[in-house]
Amino acid sequence: MSIVFPGDHVPAQHVNLKLGPGILQTSNVTSNKTESTIIATRAGDLHHSANRSKWWVESNSRRYVPAPQEQVIGSIIQKVGEGYRVDIGSAHFASLDGLAFEGATKRNKPSLKVGSLVYARVSLAHKDMEPELECFDAQTRKSEGFGELKGGFIVRCSLKMCRDLLDPKHFLLPLLGARFPLEAAVGVNGRVWVSAKEIKQTIAIVRCIEATDPDGGGLDVNTTKAFLETLDV
Repeated sequence: MSIVFPGDHVPAQHVNLKLGPGILQTSNVTSNKTESTIIATRAGDLHHSANRSKWWVESNSRRYVPAPQEQVIGSIIQKVGEGYRVDIGSAHFASLDGLAFEGATKRNKPSLKVGSLVYARVSLAHKDMEPELECFDAQTRKSEGFGELKGGFIVRCSLKMCRDLLDPKHFLLPLLGARFPLEAAVGVNGRVWVSAKEIKQTIAIVRCIEATDPDGGGLDVNTTKAFLETLDV
C-alpha cells in the first residue's frame, strides 16, 4: 500500500485489469502510437487485489464515486418508461432497466415502487454520464443476491467501513452471525442493509457497525465483543 496524489502514475498491469474508484486510464498519441497511462484522480491510499487485477484508491471521502463492477445499495426515486432512476448517493442518479434482473422479460419483470431498495451492480460508470445498474451477476446472469431488498434496515457508514465489511477477514459480521441469524448486503456506496428476526438484534447490528466504523468509534474486535455484551441480545 502506498499514498498517491491526483496525477500520480499507477503501475497497474494485468490481463483482466479492473480500475476502481480514484483511478483513470488515459490515452496519449505520440509518434503515431497510442500509449495508455493509468493515473490517480484523487489523494489516498493505493490498493490492489491479491492478484493485482483490481486497483483502487481509498480515501476519506463521504461522496461515493461509481466504478464498474461495484455493488451498491440504492433507493428507487422514480419510474421512467421501462426502467427506474435510483439514488445511490453519488453526484448523479443511476438508471436501472426493468429487464436488468435475472429472468426478466417484457411480460415478466419486477414492479418496483418509489422508495424500494435494491442491491445492484454498477454496469457502466463514466464521469460525464449517468451510471447504469444491473441486478444480476455479469458472469452467470443469475441474481447472486442482487435484486430488491425487502424489510430490514439501512445503516449509513463511511465508504471505508463498507469496504472493510466486504473483506472476508473482517471480524464484525462473523462475530454477530455467531450470536444470532442475520442477513446483510453491503454496498460500497456507504450503505449496509441488515435484517434479523428480532428488532433488538437489528438494533445491535446497527450499533456495532457504527461503533466499529473508523469514522465513528473505531472499535477493534476485543472492544466490540465487550460492547456487544452490554447489549440485550
